[in-house]
Amino acid sequence: MNPETVTIMNQAMGVAGAVACLGLSATGSAFGTGFAGAAAVGAWKKCYAQNKPAPFILLGLVGAPITQTLYGMILMFIMFGKAQAGLPMLILGVFAGLGIGFSALFQGRAAAAACDAQAETGQGLTNYFGALGIIETVAIFTMVFSLIAVLQINV
Repeated sequence: MNPETVTIMNQAMGVAGAVACLGLSATGSAFGTGFAGAAAVGAWKKCYAQNKPAPFILLGLVGAPITQTLYGMILMFIMFGKAQAGLPMLILGVFAGLGIGFSALFQGRAAAAACDAQAETGQGLTNYFGALGIIETVAIFTMVFSLIAVLQINV
């Protein structure tokens, strides 16, 4: 293979890794917000059925997993600058995206439970957001450690 073809292939793999990072992060956010959103709708329905006010704050719980998309986007833009590294960027992008995305997915599952509990009891909101924050930390750590790894790659 000639050097120009190798350069193009490396660039393509690096860009694919960056895009995979965003795509997998966003996929996790989609699942997470979907789970939490469905639970919020169900919780509101219960409130309406019991003639109780429907807590608007559930939207905050529903939206919690969306930030992981931003983390994937930040990492993607940094990865574009090192895309010529090729395979290492592809591998890093896939695994970073999975880590960030799974954080969003499971944050959404926890937010779904929090929606149900908050609507039923009207208590514990601070605790629920605390638990979601701990789950969020996994995504933040993944982003930061992946950024450090990206910046260590010399091309």
